[in-house]
Amino acid sequence: MEVLYSSTRDGSMQVKASEAILKGLPDDGGLFVPDRIPALGKSLTELSGMGYREVAYEVMRLYLTDFTEEELKNCIANAYDSKFDTKEIAPLVHADGVHFLELFHGATIAFKDMALSILPHLMTAAARKNNVKKEIVILTATSGDTGKAALAGFAGVKGTKIIVFYPKDGVSPVQERQMVTQKGENTYVVGIHGNFDDAQTGVKNIFADKGLEKRMDGQGYQFSSANSINIGRLVPQIVYYVYAYTRLLREGKIAEGDKINVVVPTGNFGNILAAFYAKNMGVPIHRLICASNENKVLYDFFRTGIYDKNREFVLTSSPSMDILISSNLERLVYRIAGNDPEKNVCFMKALAGEGRYEITESMKGQLEDFYGGYASEKETADTIRSVWKEAGYVLDTHTAVADCVYRKYLEETKDGLPAVIVSTASPFKFARSVMAAIDEKYDAMTDFELVDELSGLAKITVPSAVEEIREARVIHDNICEKDEMQKMVEKFLGLA
Repeated sequence: MEVLYSSTRDGSMQVKASEAILKGLPDDGGLFVPDRIPALGKSLTELSGMGYREVAYEVMRLYLTDFTEEELKNCIANAYDSKFDTKEIAPLVHADGVHFLELFHGATIAFKDMALSILPHLMTAAARKNNVKKEIVILTATSGDTGKAALAGFAGVKGTKIIVFYPKDGVSPVQERQMVTQKGENTYVVGIHGNFDDAQTGVKNIFADKGLEKRMDGQGYQFSSANSINIGRLVPQIVYYVYAYTRLLREGKIAEGDKINVVVPTGNFGNILAAFYAKNMGVPIHRLICASNENKVLYDFFRTGIYDKNREFVLTSSPSMDILISSNLERLVYRIAGNDPEKNVCFMKALAGEGRYEITESMKGQLEDFYGGYASEKETADTIRSVWKEAGYVLDTHTAVADCVYRKYLEETKDGLPAVIVSTASPFKFARSVMAAIDEKYDAMTDFELVDELSGLAKITVPSAVEEIREARVIHDNICEKDEMQKMVEKFLGLA
């Protein structure tokens, strides 16, 4: 049965999966959502006998219903290949009494690789399917990881250009260097004077500019997005939650039907939303534990039902979570509002105008699957040090936030169900923060000295994603104010 996609702000418009992926965002500024969440087509026991690529096909075919079997399998095969340093793609590692789902074994050592390795293939297949002749311009804002993963995915892909905006002083040194050294004639990187929310808002405003859209059309261009707001990013993320459950099943840690808890370090809400979709497909997930850092807008939302971005923006050691406008939350709000676009529009208008909204009591009642928690900077560092000393396992700063929040959840609820903590980045990507947490004596070292020290300490080979940027030449040195983003796009596309 075909799954169609409509906007969270206009239920009358329906498009096929390939059209939603190509477009990225609906014209009304909403987000594409499926008209239903399909049930798994095979039992979890059957899926437990499959590898990652096979599970990916069984999950994604249920959402991307206008892709042929051959098209989808080709996309999967091209995405989940030797770019990943383990055949498992997403290994489940048991340490310190929990299961860490390691999503950082791809080309850029962060979880964004899991979806951005396949998105370029889905997009080019969708373009062929829809007879698109225009060049696709990928426009993306990043809080650190999406940028490099998207750049790596689209670099050299014919018929595309990619423009990435990032907060100049809001990413780690390794994250920035990964982006500014990116090769590829179709790649453009710009640091803005502002934070991630400024970059994300700027990108949305550019998408919404009809005059620019018309000028681009005249030059043979059309926009799309590689952010998690693109449904082509969200669907591949559902896969690894199904996969994680089936690995526990395969290893005999659980029996089919046993419930587990899932803990996700959360910024833009896409990763945990994918877990919510997996739960609604039939994966027996009990609680979706949403872990925030000191930018705890989601923690407050789940505790009070009020989403309020009117607060100080905090730069933390977990920069990919330094977000006050969690765009993907709109998809959840739309669902708990009864899939009512008019109700959702009211909330989003309030957010745009007053910077806050409050959901109804009946909507709050539908959030019982979620638990919100947060970790302070000190608690994050303490968790890295504690897990290293007690288990010999090194967490990055984002995974440490999740681990800390899980311990708080366990203490508060005594819920001892098996827990999967989503490990979203390699500790090498945040070596300075990780090593400083383990011991203050490392403060005086350079970033790459810290990388080598971490390698020796943890007895882990330095990932090639880090090695290759040691001596790499800076290619992109563009910097602009947050209100100059559109001018930069026009310049890159020859529209200025």
